[in-house]
Amino acid sequence: MSINIGEILLTLWQDSGFYALSSGLISDGGWQNLVMLIIACVLLYLGIVKQFEPLLMVGIAFGCLLTNLPGAGLYHKDLWDAYMAGQIGYGTIMHDGGLLDIFYIGVKSSLYPCLIFMGVGAMTDFGPLLSNPKSLLLGAAAQMGVFAAYFGARLLGFSDQEAASIGIIGGADGPTAIFLTTQLAPHLLGGIAVAAYSYMALIPMIQPPVMNLLSTPEQRKIKMVQTRNVSKAEKIIFPILVTMFVALLLPDTAALIGCLMLGNLFKETGVTDRLSDTVQNALMNIVTILLSTAVGATMVGSTFLTAETLKIVVLGVCAFLLSTAGGMLGGQVMCWATKGKVNPLIGSAGVSAVPMAARVSNIVGQKNNPSNFLLMHAMGPNVAGVIGSAIAAGFLLSVFG
Repeated sequence: MSINIGEILLTLWQDSGFYALSSGLISDGGWQNLVMLIIACVLLYLGIVKQFEPLLMVGIAFGCLLTNLPGAGLYHKDLWDAYMAGQIGYGTIMHDGGLLDIFYIGVKSSLYPCLIFMGVGAMTDFGPLLSNPKSLLLGAAAQMGVFAAYFGARLLGFSDQEAASIGIIGGADGPTAIFLTTQLAPHLLGGIAVAAYSYMALIPMIQPPVMNLLSTPEQRKIKMVQTRNVSKAEKIIFPILVTMFVALLLPDTAALIGCLMLGNLFKETGVTDRLSDTVQNALMNIVTILLSTAVGATMVGSTFLTAETLKIVVLGVCAFLLSTAGGMLGGQVMCWATKGKVNPLIGSAGVSAVPMAARVSNIVGQKNNPSNFLLMHAMGPNVAGVIGSAIAAGFLLSVFG
């Protein structure tokens, strides 16, 4: 039997991604894959060199790179379209899908965001919130950007479900944004995830101008008194009560709040240190890898390179700005109600980016008064924002889900 080297080489060439990319460059949407590969490299640069949320951005960028390599067959948008239409189930995707399709099942089922929240709970100290329960109000006020962005998205032509998914970017909570978007508007997941995590990394630049605009130099110099010590019993009872209350009020958010508070309970009991350590480290790292790569896989050129993505980017930054403004306005009300005992800067920490937003409040406060230490005071609204964003997501899911 003779071997035709020419035919073999031709077959190898025609089966390669290079051929698929070049032959379909104009007529078959290959240019979109090429553009997305460039975007993936830019995101890798931002994650590695500029350190924009690198633990997630690197995975998202590499998932984007993998899903846009023609012929690799790692992610199949058509399978997920059929799933959304109710034509197939997870079993078919497991059998016919690629590696990233299998990863994405954990996103679509909301498994990864809930496990991330468990890790966040194990790393969160609710003591500052318990020592100053009024901080809950600042966490609630900082959700203003969520609902303002929702109405803005509706005015720009997005559906209720899409607008709700875009609005949750203002909560400054990546896992919550992913959780809600996979339920309401999964086709927007790539753009929303990139916008949410990019803006979270830019909080030190986004928030200070708003904070300075909505406060006076004298207010920014206010020194707050030390908060009271919180007992161990309070810290143990708190996650149990919050889980029952929130889950009964908004059952749709039971998974997120439940995992958040279970992780915190592992931390506070004193008898589950091994579990707390596992959730904070090993489990958190594994889930972060799977979550980020799977989210990046949804950034297919045909769905990402649209006018809607640009609108999401603009609405996302508006949501962040308005959430910061909402928290600051709540801080101003508290400053007035306490006759100048509350520094309004802590209101900006009401967004859910823990602990970055609290650090920004402290930094801005120290720029105006070097002897001012607002970090622990700002942590109260900051952790309240975590609960607030989950409640906002549960509300939107119950209304539009």
